Amino acid sequence: MTIEIGVLGYRFMGKAHANALARLPMFFPDAPDVERSVLVGRDEAALEDAADRLGFDSIATDWADVVDDVDAFYNLGPNHIHAEPSIAALEAGTPVFCEKPLAPTLEGAEEMATAAREAGDGVPAGCAFNYRFVPAIRYAKRLLDAGELGEIRHARGRYLQDWLVDPDAPWSWRNDEELAGSGALGDLGAHTVDLLRYLVGDDDLAGEMERISGQLQTFVDERQVEGSDGETRPVTVDDAYSAQVAFENGAMGTLEASRFATGHKNDHTIEIHGSEGSLRFSLERLNELEVMRTDENRGYETVLVTDEDDPYLEHWWPPGHVIGWEHTFVHENYEFLQAVESGGEFEPSFEDGLAAQRVLAAIEESDENGEWVSI
Repeated sequence: MTIEIGVLGYRFMGKAHANALARLPMFFPDAPDVERSVLVGRDEAALEDAADRLGFDSIATDWADVVDDVDAFYNLGPNHIHAEPSIAALEAGTPVFCEKPLAPTLEGAEEMATAAREAGDGVPAGCAFNYRFVPAIRYAKRLLDAGELGEIRHARGRYLQDWLVDPDAPWSWRNDEELAGSGALGDLGAHTVDLLRYLVGDDDLAGEMERISGQLQTFVDERQVEGSDGETRPVTVDDAYSAQVAFENGAMGTLEASRFATGHKNDHTIEIHGSEGSLRFSLERLNELEVMRTDENRGYETVLVTDEDDPYLEHWWPPGHVIGWEHTFVHENYEFLQAVESGGEFEPSFEDGLAAQRVLAAIEESDENGEWVSI
């Protein structure tokens, strides 16, 4: 079986996934055969150029012509166009892989999750939380599931970038509430929420976030439209957020993200502290996991997660020959396309996307009302 893939979007995420699809047969020989069938967008000339560069057979300017004519539909467009095409594809029985956050609003995410449920078990619907597929994160999950850190007491997550520090940085759709839903909260915070749910959570949902208190902040209220003669547009989303979290299992946590953290390019850091040990991970050093066990009492030790028996790494290079950010997309596509081929389940699913969206919405509600909110 060859899986014909239609992809909406050809910029940042479109390139990342096209690169992953091209690498799959080279490094994952048991991966399903795929065909980059059709690339979808609005600008026909730009589409032609992108399709040639990214290896797609054809183009389309209307997603409605594609969603029921391919074996899998990738929705990699801006947040405000996640819901309608994804729901249409699922209603046609086409598996969907959608970028995060699942939708600009909780209501949109609920509609998408409902469509995924109604499509049935044989139609995978995946949400693009690619950091679950970092080998060091999978290694950390093994430690936590085995109980090696004991009872979890603290979970901390931060995601810091600085690409908007300059007040003259141009306006983009990511600065608009109608198009994006939220700012750093949804763009960066969604990843942090999902990773902590994944790592701290378990089968009985005892690791779910129970209630939350959050704050949002916008530092620059308007920005100039790129290429214009002084035209500006308002910034209607947050530039940064922070939150305190109470987990159902009794652990406490903190969440934080900013696009104004000077000196931080892509610093996604996770820390988890338990009664028997702790771990620490940074995306900027994604091949490493820092681990501390109380019975050894030697402080943190750095584990280089590059051995052949570490998650996914039998497919890549000899030990010590590190992988990078782009490889997370290869692992993600490998798992999703196997689910498409078999009609099996894929995680993170639309249900996971919805669960993260509930946390994001609760943070917004808390900021607006100035009080703790139950999730």
